[in-house]
Amino acid sequence: MTNVSCVPVIRLLLLGVIVLAATSWAQKPPPISEQIAKTYGLDSFSQIERIRYTFNVPEFKLSRTWVWEPKTDRVSYEGKDKAGKPVKLTYLRSQLSSQAAVVKDEIDPAFFNDQYWLLFPLHLVWDSSAKVEDTGMHKLPLGKGSARRVVVTYPAEGYSPGDTWELFVGIDNRIREWTYRHGGSAKPTGVWSWEQRSDRKSVV
Repeated sequence: MTNVSCVPVIRLLLLGVIVLAATSWAQKPPPISEQIAKTYGLDSFSQIERIRYTFNVPEFKLSRTWVWEPKTDRVSYEGKDKAGKPVKLTYLRSQLSSQAAVVKDEIDPAFFNDQYWLLFPLHLVWDSSAKVEDTGMHKLPLGKGSARRVVVTYPAEGYSPGDTWELFVGIDNRIREWTYRHGGSAKPTGVWSWEQRSDRKSVV
């Protein structure tokens, strides 16, 4: 995945993107959503001026470096485009419609993906389009024992159409393991411990 480093305040997040969809999908999230998000630094996020992080997938020779300024939603990117050509640019997400096609079709979707992996617990509150269900105690998919299973499902539209995440949460409201189902597939696309998700991120 990625290496993760940021300004000092981001350390709260390390103790541990925005989906657009039909209003009818939105619902008030269950209490567990806020409990998890607060555990991973939700209340301190407004203090952050800038986050710098790199998303790495060595097996695909993929490396993307980002600087995100949350208060202005200003994004700086350094990496390559789909053709393998070096790219270095900065843009405001509020002005995405006026950006070049490479930004709208390649760079911003990549930012959405990488930022989502970095700050996943906060999206339980941020993403009003996601359906969050607290399904009670279930057996851990990898380890021994059981944990609270929280299912996060995205609508058929947006950057994550139909994607489903199953979070296995401890009594401390920290994610222990999670399962990802691309497009809501019956067969899991991947199953990881929470620590494994940090293998591809580095924050500075």
